[in-house]
This record gives sequence, C-alpha cells and structure tokens, in this order.
Amino acid sequence: MKEKRFFIAQVGKPVGLQGDMKFHLHTDFPQQFRPGVTLQSSRGPLTIRSYNPKRGLIRFEGYESPEKARELTNAKIYSDEERTRELCPLKEGEHYWFEIIGSELWEGEELLGRVREIQRMLDTDYLLIETDETLRDEGLPTSFLLPYIPRYILSFDAEAKRLEARDAREILEAS
Repeated sequence: MKEKRFFIAQVGKPVGLQGDMKFHLHTDFPQQFRPGVTLQSSRGPLTIRSYNPKRGLIRFEGYESPEKARELTNAKIYSDEERTRELCPLKEGEHYWFEIIGSELWEGEELLGRVREIQRMLDTDYLLIETDETLRDEGLPTSFLLPYIPRYILSFDAEAKRLEARDAREILEAS
C-alpha cells in the first residue's frame, strides 16, 4: 500500500536569471531541503540544485532558466511518514503532526473526540477536534479548536494515539 503523502511547501514565482524560485515552507523542518534531495511534487519528482533559506529561494535541476522555472510556479511539494522520519529527527517529547492526527482526546475518563487536523495560527498549533458522538447527542458542537499548549495538553501517547487534556471540555462547551 502506498503511504499517504502530506503537503510541506509550495514553489512560487521565478526570481532572477538562474532559475531561482520563491519557496514557501509549510513545515517545521527546513533541513530536509538540501542540494541533491529529490522531492515529491504535484509536477513529478524534483531534485534540489540549491536552496537559500534566508532569501526563501530554491532552484531545481533541469529548471535553470526563468522560462523553464516558470513551469514549476505553484507546484506543491509533498513528503510521507517514512521520508519525514528519515530526514527530520525529533527531540525528546516532540511529535510529528501525522502521529497526532487521528488521536483520541481524553479529559480524565471522558472521551471528548478525535483530532481531525492541526492548524497553525501565528505561533500556536491548534487541534481541530471532531467531538465524540455522545457529546454531540448532548447538544455540544460537532467540532472545536484546542490550542496545543501545556495549559491544555498534559500528555500524548503516540502508540496508543491518546492525548490527555485538562479544561478542554470548557473550550468545547464555550464553542
């Protein structure tokens, strides 16, 4: 079975005469973008020739002119779990988004729901929680956003796909 891929960057417009392109990151792991690395994209595989994170520019092999580079404008770049684990090691206590998505959110002995997706707003990640059916039957909202910060998230067990929270039900009720 082919592993699910996820969006990590987007190629912008060409800049200059060498085929450099604006590069918009949607990942916390810029270290995976280095010369010689081949990326999955919406336009097929692309091999990085050069990457300048300070200027937000990237150049791909075979696209070294503005005309050729223009073919890649708005291309989306993807990764998968295996490649991310290989190129983006984590520190103790850190987790990949794909580990958290799909996890159950518990407060004490009560299941509040499941993480449907994660959204980043400014510098904070928010879990979009799909409320458990039993709570929806009580008239509570079908979903709510919970900040992924220590104030609310007590622990995460990646193997059990279980988040322990505090005061999350208050946010659900106020949503």
